[in-house]
Amino acid sequence: MATSEVKPLIYRPPPRWYFWTALGAALAIHLTAVAVSQRHEAPAVELPPQPPQVVEAVLAPPESTPPPEDIPIPEPPPPPDIKPEFVEERTPPPRQPQNTQKFTPIKAPGPMSMSRAKALALYAPHPQYPYEARSRHVTGSGVIVAQVDAASGNVTSVSVSSSTGSPIL
Repeated sequence: MATSEVKPLIYRPPPRWYFWTALGAALAIHLTAVAVSQRHEAPAVELPPQPPQVVEAVLAPPESTPPPEDIPIPEPPPPPDIKPEFVEERTPPPRQPQNTQKFTPIKAPGPMSMSRAKALALYAPHPQYPYEARSRHVTGSGVIVAQVDAASGNVTSVSVSSSTGSPIL
């Protein structure tokens, strides 16, 4: 039986030439930067000083500008004749006689069953978690005992069976 080398299935190291190519490129870039920084330029040649030159200028007298000519203003055009627009008057549609129906008042619901009360308690929206407790990562669980009126479904009394241990909650 020939044994073959077992290669890992997930991790495959990159080929060695990747490493040597990257190292060579980095070395070439650094050597080029060093060579460019070592280059010296020749000092600038200083020219002999020149005597200052004097320029004389004479201002010409300002020319007198002729007064502006009066431009005749054209008369505004006469206002256009406004013709009244024709507006078609629509007659309102005939009103339909409203049927008066007797409305029956909504009756108060009968006594609530325990299964319905339990479903309402389980699927009621949860109260907002206090901001301070959320920001401090305070968590805990407590047990509240509530007595519910079977006829109306309202809570009559509440007591804490076990506390969370945090005054914020």
